[in-house]
Amino acid sequence: MSLENWTQVTEFVLLGFPRSHILQSLLFLGLMVTYIVTASGNLLIIGLTWVSRRLHTQMYFFLRNLSFLELLLVSVVVPKMLVIILTGDHSISFASCILQSYLYFLLGTTDFFLLAVMSLDRYLAICRPLHYETLMSGRVCSQLVLASWLAGFVWVLCPTILMASLPFCGPRGIDHFFCDSWPLLRLSCGDTRLLELVAFVLSTAVLLGSLVVTLVSYACIIATVFRAPTAAEQKKAFSTCASHLTVVVIVYGSSIFLYIRVSEAQSSLLNKGASVLSCIITPLLNPFIFSLRNDKVKQALRDALRWHRIMAMRDYEDHK
Repeated sequence: MSLENWTQVTEFVLLGFPRSHILQSLLFLGLMVTYIVTASGNLLIIGLTWVSRRLHTQMYFFLRNLSFLELLLVSVVVPKMLVIILTGDHSISFASCILQSYLYFLLGTTDFFLLAVMSLDRYLAICRPLHYETLMSGRVCSQLVLASWLAGFVWVLCPTILMASLPFCGPRGIDHFFCDSWPLLRLSCGDTRLLELVAFVLSTAVLLGSLVVTLVSYACIIATVFRAPTAAEQKKAFSTCASHLTVVVIVYGSSIFLYIRVSEAQSSLLNKGASVLSCIITPLLNPFIFSLRNDKVKQALRDALRWHRIMAMRDYEDHK
């Protein structure tokens, strides 16, 4: 199609929602409850690790940043879904769509880097305990988190610029519940080969690179733990890694599914399922995984509740 014969699309239509009113109502209720629980749980982790002195360690500093990232990730996708179901308006402007896609992949990429940093932190804590405080000081922790965010920002910037520069002539329907990159690429009437190559190289590099760091770190951890003299020490070492490893399996598992390309219908279904797992289910499970399996977090929560009850009783006595 020649340039003078097409008009740039100014908005898209998100089609990845059920058409039945009953299913839409159930989806709205489920998403609303999920979002409230996710936001409350991650804010609770952020608050506890910020206030409780017993949680002022490197591991919980990284956990606080991970919870903040997960909170942002679910907020990029779910509120727009709720608005669409509530209003029935499935449209999203071109600029908003590109911005949502950029933020989603920025946060997802930063998540990979941060999980790799957390695995490196566990490696140093277990395999290099005598040098841990020097190698993983507070300043180094802050620099690693900042580097993860900057790397995510830069990593996704080039593909997003290329995506925004593509011509979109119609159709406008995106077969997804948010502006994912692959459904968007299928709608472009321009040459997408350069963007597909850049996206493949960058996404493969960040996925495999962070996964290698994580796998090597845990291989060293496992080797060190098995050399521990007692079963109690082995159990303690494994327990400090179990929560992080659980999140790693979920995040990387959902991302690997995104690389499975079968039939068009199956590919679309896999994309939606993996996206739900990464941007809705994982942020929901994150507080439960790290709190229910962690005695220090549970004790910090009990201390916070006890302090709240004491303050409430004092206020009651003062107003009697």
